[in-house]
Amino acid sequence: MLAEKTRISGNGGIMTNGQERRSGLDRRRQGRLHLRFLYSGGRRTRGRRYEDRQRVTCFDRYRERHFSIIALILFFSVMDALLTLELINRGAIELNPIMAFYLDIDPLTFLLVKYGLTSAGVMILLLYNDFVIRALRVRVGTLLYLVLAAFLGVFSWQVYLIHTAVA
Repeated sequence: MLAEKTRISGNGGIMTNGQERRSGLDRRRQGRLHLRFLYSGGRRTRGRRYEDRQRVTCFDRYRERHFSIIALILFFSVMDALLTLELINRGAIELNPIMAFYLDIDPLTFLLVKYGLTSAGVMILLLYNDFVIRALRVRVGTLLYLVLAAFLGVFSWQVYLIHTAVA
């Protein structure tokens, strides 16, 4: 008797007594943020379905390792800016024409633009974290490690330049 009352409709919705119970709207497609996630913290760290992982999605939470990598990237970006200012005070020149433009305006503007561009780039990498670059067969999240290594290399080079200039 239960089998007569409940059946699956052609579009996957469950029908009870001949009435469709589903609204037909996919709530995953809403694309809006709910304020309750700001104070409750949320639970999602990645998409559950393959289709969800193939598009850009904002999640409630991200992995702790991403937080530490991003914090280190931002730290070394600020250190890079400060060491660049120190090297310029010692007679060096900025080779990047875009950053040289902001450096000519004001050192604080230079620092803010450098931090802002680094932050924006890191956030883009974080949003596309689960995507795969097919030509390289590498996940986009792996690029965070490469960016961190690049900033660490630049930081080391600048410390070397400052140390050799003093000696």
